Order: sequence, then C-alpha cells, then structure tokens
Amino acid sequence: MHKKIYFCGSIRGGREDYKIYQELINYISDFAIVLTEHIGDVNVSGDHLLSDIEIHDRDMDWLRESDMIIAEVTQTSLGVGYEIGRAIELGKPVVCLYRQQKGRPLSAMITGSSEIQTFSYSDMKEAKEIIFNQLKTN
Repeated sequence: MHKKIYFCGSIRGGREDYKIYQELINYISDFAIVLTEHIGDVNVSGDHLLSDIEIHDRDMDWLRESDMIIAEVTQTSLGVGYEIGRAIELGKPVVCLYRQQKGRPLSAMITGSSEIQTFSYSDMKEAKEIIFNQLKTN
C-alpha cells in the first residue's frame, strides 16, 4: 500500500516555484499517492470554482487522510505555515525542503521546531534524494 502524501507549496503567496512543485510531485508520485497534485499546476486548476471555505475544508480532509506532509517552503506562504501547524497538531510527520537564498532566511518557527524535519537543497537531484530517504524512514 502506498503512503498518502500531502504536498504543500505556495499558492496565493506567489507561484514562482510551481515548476519545482510540479517536478517534486511527479517524483513523489513514483513512490506514493499525492493528494494535492494540483499544487504543481500553474493555474491550480479547479480552485477558482471553490469558495475559501470549500478549499479549507477539502484541504483539511486531505491533511487528515495523509500519512505524511512534504512542504517546499522556499516561497513564503501563510497557508503552508498553517498546514504545517495543523499537520503537527494531527501528529503527522512533516518534512520541509527549501533552497537557501541570500537575505531570505527560513522562518525560525520552521527551523526551530523539533517536530519538523527541515532540509536545505541546492538542486533537484538533491531534493529528490532527500524525499526518497524521508519516504523510506517516515
């Protein structure tokens, strides 16, 4: 049985990294079920048809259903931070990936939490290795 992964990435906070999300989601899909594949879609297809309440409730259902959370947190996002907090509250393993950027340190609320596994990566090969290892151990 495949693990169910809740993948997080910025939507309203900025879509600059959607291609990275797309590639990571495609990679994860080789090993697990990604409940939030739409995060890798440039237009986040279908979300424009839903109210904010419907999006929240749907995503919370997926979060509860998931076995693990993988978040790409380079692009700051209030929603991703909220999802991570709720995942911890639900006792889900949380893995955060980010690219170090000069002048833009990752939030201490992420790096300082003992309940979040945080990994820096410099290219997609490294990000995929981290994901592979975390899928094996979580």
